[in-house]
Amino acid sequence: MKKVYIEITNNCNLNCSFCIKNDRVNKFISIEEFKIILEKIKPYTKYIYLHVMGEALLHPKINELIDLASRYFNVNITTNGYLIDRIKTKNIRQINISIHSFDYKYKTNTEEYLNNIFKVVDKLDNTYISYRFWVNNKNSRELLDIINKHYNTNFKLEELKKDNKINDHIFINTYNEFIWPDLNNDYYSEEGKCYALRDHIGILVDGTVVPCCLDSKGIINLGNIYKDNLEDILNSDRVKKMLDGFRNNKKIEKLCKKCNFLDIDEV
Repeated sequence: MKKVYIEITNNCNLNCSFCIKNDRVNKFISIEEFKIILEKIKPYTKYIYLHVMGEALLHPKINELIDLASRYFNVNITTNGYLIDRIKTKNIRQINISIHSFDYKYKTNTEEYLNNIFKVVDKLDNTYISYRFWVNNKNSRELLDIINKHYNTNFKLEELKKDNKINDHIFINTYNEFIWPDLNNDYYSEEGKCYALRDHIGILVDGTVVPCCLDSKGIINLGNIYKDNLEDILNSDRVKKMLDGFRNNKKIEKLCKKCNFLDIDEV
């Protein structure tokens, strides 16, 4: 697989309007639990992403987890950026910073927010950095102006592509806001392909294995990484039916029929 998402905590320091919100029991993964997961996914990938729900940098042992995982994997993190100064290790392949998470309600301004990020990023010479925008975010123009000033670039918000290179290891990536897959949302489609199970899976903080990083509630529960062999999970009838469906442009699971991520991503 191209990657495995590992949720090391479902706690978050923010309360963003676009978030589906966590309704599971709050938990931080233990070092021993993390070791079990790493051992079980070794045959399947070289890339892990420490994110599903929650803010990874809230974990009190975040640097220890990163250093442990980096012995075997390329470690990637997605963060809202507010706690980025908690990073004390350089053993990170890529940091995705969701700067559309910025909001004045968190009692800081755009310059303070980004300057705190720059202080850390400027020291991470061997780490890829992705500044992630949602194109229609109300603060995008102001944030982009500060990024342009810091890096001496001249990107225009209206001209941003999906991938925009600042230098060899720093990029701006733009995305369209999507509808979180949820059984209660208004979106519905029985047709569609997906990369879930083909190039990635997700593992929630309680060990639940899910087909993708957007199954934030563990609705498509494929098994538990602590109790089951990953090979058995991936060879189950449920997984085979989902994969066959995606190959034929059909969504099998109810939750998948409520997901428009690829529709938006391809716009």
